[in-house]
Amino acid sequence: MVRRTNESKVQAVRALARLARALERSSGDLNLAHYRVLAAVADGDERASRVAERLALGKPTVSAAVESLCKRGLLRREVSGDDRRVARLSPTPAGEAALAEVEEVMVGRIEEILRRTEDPDAVIAALAQVGPALDEIAAERAARRKEKK
Repeated sequence: MVRRTNESKVQAVRALARLARALERSSGDLNLAHYRVLAAVADGDERASRVAERLALGKPTVSAAVESLCKRGLLRREVSGDDRRVARLSPTPAGEAALAEVEEVMVGRIEEILRRTEDPDAVIAALAQVGPALDEIAAERAARRKEKK
């Protein structure tokens, strides 16, 4: 067997992949893709293009998720101002309730898993830093795309 120089990083990748699956199983009837879109909108991303940029997803993927969430009554789409092509997204009360419910279950699952680690608080603190890092990468990617135009 070839020894890897980044063995702990490989193990972290594998653990995160397994953790994503554990969260997906905890998400109930709100699949993980729809959860990510609903959570991004709840965090203040009002436009589908911004959601796509932040989540590093294609616009058609986000549009399909938005359409599904709107049909389910979890998101509201409102035309913004004079430009009828621009729609503002916001969670409905049912969407906010669904998001809170699924996050409560997911947090419980994370707590169950992290109780088995040496330092659960350190793991949470480290994971909490990943979101802003991902946002920074998404902003840099968007800036590069704008420069190319």
